[in-house]
Formats: sequence, C-alpha cells, structure tokens
Amino acid sequence: MRWRTLAGVAVVAAALTLAPAVGVFAEAKHTFNPGDIISDDSFFNPDSMTAADIQEFLENRTCKPADDSPCLSRYRTDTPDVAASKERCTAMRGQRDEAASSIIARVAKACTISPRVLLVLLQKEQSLLTAPSASGYQKATGYACPDTAACDRKYFGFFNQVYKAAWQFREYTVHPDDWRYRIGSNDIQFHPNAACGTSKVRIVNQATANLYNYTPYQPNDETLAHPKGPAGACSTFGNLNFSRLYNQWFGSPLTVRFVGLIPPCLNYEGGFGCVPLNPFDGM
Repeated sequence: MRWRTLAGVAVVAAALTLAPAVGVFAEAKHTFNPGDIISDDSFFNPDSMTAADIQEFLENRTCKPADDSPCLSRYRTDTPDVAASKERCTAMRGQRDEAASSIIARVAKACTISPRVLLVLLQKEQSLLTAPSASGYQKATGYACPDTAACDRKYFGFFNQVYKAAWQFREYTVHPDDWRYRIGSNDIQFHPNAACGTSKVRIVNQATANLYNYTPYQPNDETLAHPKGPAGACSTFGNLNFSRLYNQWFGSPLTVRFVGLIPPCLNYEGGFGCVPLNPFDGM
C-alpha cells in the first residue's frame, strides 16, 4: 500500500503481487486488457452471491493450509460494530463467532462491492482460499501493506482487512479526483522499479481505476507471455492474477447483466452518479 501524498498519489494501494499466488489456476480461456479489467457492474454488484453461495463456493475449493490455520470455509471470528461511513459503507452490527462467508457477504452489501471481487482479492493477496495461513488471515486483503515497508499492524485481522478493502474501493469511487489513477489516459508502471518503464493505459471505467489505485502496476509483455511465471526482473502479477482468477471462478469479469438497466450505484459515468448509500453521517 501507498499513503497519500500532496500530489494525490494513492493513499492505500495494496501490497504488490510480484509472483503468482499459490494454487491459483486451472487455466480457462482468458485475455487481459489493461484498460478494461472488470466492468463496473461486475465490480459493484453486492448481490452476485449470497452468504450461502459464498459458503458453498468456499467448501468447493481445494484447500491445503500452510500451517494450523483453518480453511476459509471453516474460519470464524467475532466481528465489531462499525459506524456508517458517508457515501461509502452503511453501518454494520458486530456478531459473535461469525463465519467468513457471512463477513464477506455483509461487507459486500454494506459497501456495495461484489463479494466475487472480495473473494478474488483474498486469493490474489494471500492465497487464503487455497493455502491459508495465520499470517494470511492477518493481512487478508493486503490493506495498509506498503510495497517497501512493513504492514501497519493496526489494520490486521480478517474482518478489518475485508472491510477496509471494500471501504477503500468505495473511497476511490466517490472521490476519484483524489487518487492517482482515473478514467482516461494514465501512465502506469510495470514494476515499483521505475527503470522497468511505463506505458499509456486508457482506463475505461471506475472499477478498473479502482484496481490500479489498489495495486498500481500492470503486467509487461514478458509477464503476459508467462502468466504463471517464472517471474522476470520487471514482472508484477497482481492485476493479471485478479483478472485470471475472476475469469476462472466466475466467467468473464467484463460481463454486464442488463446494459442500460443497471441499478443506481452499481454503474458509474466518469466515477460519479451514485447517490449516497445511507442517510448517516459516518466516520
């Protein structure tokens, strides 16, 4: 993650994924367009899966924990009350011994983010669906984990990580001018090492801009040619893995259900157009 600068560079871009996640893919047909990674509808649809759907999906993953941690289908934790955050997420009431599937579904609904996006993020960042670990649960979505420094421990914990990632995606959406990557032409690096170069990317929608603000690199030609590795000196796999995982699990991330008939707050024009999610003044 990166913290905000006066120039408006992304405040909290996710941890860089320099190598493919463990146990990710049984490859399906897939293409990657750096400017159009996922449709707004696929990204912002909180109703794409219910808690029961998520639980069934988790139970169907091949899971081999890296330590004594439970698989995500069996993970449970106490969750806190969370106040509403204006234009971002509605209030959430804490629960005791809440299942991961319920946490994902409730956060998705509160923050108007697809649970599919959150599931893919959990795998992209920490391989939590296939190779969970204690460290992975602490840093589940890579939130507040800079590319070049230690993670901020105050954001550790599965619920915190899932909620803050969804909150951050909503923040990018309601305040797009505060962030580095926006709809339109952008110079996007291939790697944190600036010597690896950049190229112009025309980002076509807010959902794709959100992914770059969270993970601010694109795959280079070498990475696209070898999407499962081995990694080259300038390889980053984060957004490529997001696209491939989503395609593998849920079909094309570019899908739009009903063109022209998308409900409010699920589709955006230039990053704007969403009415407030709730009447509360929040955090």
